[in-house]
Amino acid sequence: MKKFMVFAAILLLASCAGKKEVKQYTIDQFYRNVAISFSDFSPDEAKILVSSNETGIYNVFEINLADASKRQVTNSATESFFALGYVEGTGQVLYSADKGGNENSHIYLLSEDGSSADLTPGDAVKASFNGFSTDKKIMYFISNKRDPQFFDLYKMNVGEWKEEMIWENREGLDYAGATRDRSIIAAVKAITTSETKLFLTNLSTGLTAEVSEPEKPGAYSASGFTNDNAGFFYTTDEGREFAYLVRYDMATGKREVVYETNWDVTGSWLSRNEKYRIIGINEDGRIQLKITDLSTGEAVKYPELPGASINGLSISDSEKYMLLNLGTSKTPGDLYLYEFGGTTLKKLTDNLNPEINPSDLVEAIVVRYPSFDGLEIPAIYYKPVTATKKDKVPALIWVHGGPGGQTMSYYNPIIQYLVNHGYAVLGVNNRGSSGYGKSFYKMDDRNHGDNDLKDCIWGKKWLQAQDYIDTAKIGIIGGSYGGFMTMAAMTSAPGEFKVGVNLFGVTNWLRTLKSIPPYWASFRDALYTEMGDPFTADSVRLYNISPLFHGGNVKNPVMILQGSNDPRVLQVESDEMVEAIKAAGVPVEYVIFPDEGHGFVKKENEIKAYSQILGFLDKYLKGDGEED
Repeated sequence: MKKFMVFAAILLLASCAGKKEVKQYTIDQFYRNVAISFSDFSPDEAKILVSSNETGIYNVFEINLADASKRQVTNSATESFFALGYVEGTGQVLYSADKGGNENSHIYLLSEDGSSADLTPGDAVKASFNGFSTDKKIMYFISNKRDPQFFDLYKMNVGEWKEEMIWENREGLDYAGATRDRSIIAAVKAITTSETKLFLTNLSTGLTAEVSEPEKPGAYSASGFTNDNAGFFYTTDEGREFAYLVRYDMATGKREVVYETNWDVTGSWLSRNEKYRIIGINEDGRIQLKITDLSTGEAVKYPELPGASINGLSISDSEKYMLLNLGTSKTPGDLYLYEFGGTTLKKLTDNLNPEINPSDLVEAIVVRYPSFDGLEIPAIYYKPVTATKKDKVPALIWVHGGPGGQTMSYYNPIIQYLVNHGYAVLGVNNRGSSGYGKSFYKMDDRNHGDNDLKDCIWGKKWLQAQDYIDTAKIGIIGGSYGGFMTMAAMTSAPGEFKVGVNLFGVTNWLRTLKSIPPYWASFRDALYTEMGDPFTADSVRLYNISPLFHGGNVKNPVMILQGSNDPRVLQVESDEMVEAIKAAGVPVEYVIFPDEGHGFVKKENEIKAYSQILGFLDKYLKGDGEED
């Protein structure tokens, strides 16, 4: 078979309506799609600031709302620049960037003359923008400058740009928000990965109070304050299977359930003047938004696009406009402007490469199947248009990151690329995944690489039951924790999957848990509770589940992709895993990116990575291991 010769071939597919032509697209065509994210409305609400990768790397752009014209603001060719916001009263903007994916992001000030200044310098410093004061004269940010393990809250007066610490995080908490005047700080302490405690600190009095109820443990997350500092919102799953929204009265401590449903409430937000409330719900692999006009109590109705889901939303300070990022599993998100009270959406971007016809791509669907013990496993499924009982296709189990992540029904270019080239993909939300209740979420604690892996194997069995799947040609692929699951499959169940593709996955839990980034310190104990403590007797189990120490078990071809600057999964892990597979005499392909971290951001690297993945799959999964 040809590796890349068939990219532009036309496939004929019989259907009840006759024959349909399905075009295959190259990886270059897929990556001429644009990914974009909104940052800020301009002070006069005539423009918006966005981050876009249309140059091949993320840069800052400005979009004029009147005519949707776009202006490039930054011109980086080496590091991704992400928009943060306008500096009111000036022609300046703020953006963030790290170095080669090392995750030590800094905040930069871009002046009108094109010069940039690093406002948060330091080799080991990580800083995150935390917004402006109501009058826009103060910029807030959190940083681990004082102690690499903990993040403190700072302010800078606009124009002076001299930092001043306003909250020192001596307790090792996670900053979780503040009142608009930053007089009250919300912070979270992780007890386990499924249990947190929530605190409020009054900076005027120095007093800290616990909002979470000690006798009622659960996951507590901050979700903002009212403008008058009288009310605080949080989500919790205490006493329930799914998270719900609660209002906490700051004066009396009274609690009121604001909203709950049979899915997790992910959070809530109030518009600038509290005219609108937005509530997010993680509903079966998609985030749904409930928008309420608080002046009337009525749901906000706005024009909807058929089949589209909301990837993001923001309301302007004047509360006149709503900016939405709308997309489908077949198309990347585009930005739309809605004026409250209107009847139309104004499209501001066209991020799908015009060479790609969405009808050639596949809509993701939610499926469920029983695992080895009867537990129902939810999954996101992509079936190639070309798959028939006569023309069977190979398939892949896709495993998300985490632990505790979730595969959702959103546009994923690598999945669509693989499906477009004839691979069915089943995105398994194995036990331990978020979004399906706290009982499901806890099911893989101290059981990683065991029952959660069996969920993936039973996903393979579900695929094999479909009459259009080539049952002998099923592989497994995943990134980060999904990469670990891939390698766990190839070492502990070596006969199950014909190939494995590991993107920057953990292979030595002992090393990973001992070398986590210092700014994960507040989360470390919770992670140890779930995974095991490498400094205790847990090290025996961690050794046993680490694929590196069982590389001799690998029987089938493996591909490993790794960023050299990855602070979470060190390159040495992948180096050693590759050597262990080679020593077993099994084919292994290794792709290293010297300018990437935990995930690939630059388009040229994504194109190289994903085209080589397809080549590997075409050779070892679809084919017989021989080059044509």
